[in-house]
Amino acid sequence: MKIALYNRDRQAGVEAVKRRLREKGATLVCYGEDFTSWEDLPADTELFLPLGGDGTFLQALTFVRDRGIPVAGINFGHLGFLTTARADEEGWVDALLAGRYSVEERSLIRVTCAAFPEAFYPFALNEVSLQRRGASMLQICVRIDGRDLPTYWADGLVISTPTGSTAYNLSVGGPVVMPSSEVMVIAPIAPHNLNVRPLVVPMSATVELTFRSREKGALLTLDNRSCEIPSDTVVSLARGRYGLRYVTLSESNFIHALQTKLFWGEDRRNANR
Repeated sequence: MKIALYNRDRQAGVEAVKRRLREKGATLVCYGEDFTSWEDLPADTELFLPLGGDGTFLQALTFVRDRGIPVAGINFGHLGFLTTARADEEGWVDALLAGRYSVEERSLIRVTCAAFPEAFYPFALNEVSLQRRGASMLQICVRIDGRDLPTYWADGLVISTPTGSTAYNLSVGGPVVMPSSEVMVIAPIAPHNLNVRPLVVPMSATVELTFRSREKGALLTLDNRSCEIPSDTVVSLARGRYGLRYVTLSESNFIHALQTKLFWGEDRRNANR
């Protein structure tokens, strides 16, 4: 099996992972040595392994793009909610090389924006956020399939996929969404009125954003990639024409992650269940 390894930092233990994979017969291509971008990632790559935390996993999308390569994150970070296994766990190397895993298709959001810098990758796995750049709040107009919502007066707005529902969306009060759900969540960041709540819309919808601000601009972020855009820029969001193939070693991986990493339902009364 040909496996591409991607890591951003020199974490302790990366060389040990490489050694374990090679000892089991894997052929490795490594970031910085054998490839540096999506353009020179070998065409016959069968599995992509980001080595790090959730940020490293999100960066994997910019390499695999529309090529359908399964992605299995190996966690060297603190939380690793998106990752498939911890680097120090037993069994994951054998399971991956033997094909004992499942692949889930995770939806992406495609963003169209005339203010994007050249070569900016316009897809997001977790979320798209529009945030104030300075001290002034934003006046955000949202249109869903041509229908206007009431104006948001807020520090920003988060539009998340089901995968991203446990990330920024969760921190601003949005709901947790099962990964297989066909929805997006629109959640305001620090709204300046009390009657604004997160809104769940179909993944098939087209969402358009425009905004105004005294700062004359705002920060548009797709996962962990950002750029500044001027006021009145039209930002259009829709479901991507392809998804990310997410590797899981357990059918209950999402629920297990909620319980073990976000401590969902942590209660001493549940100890004997």
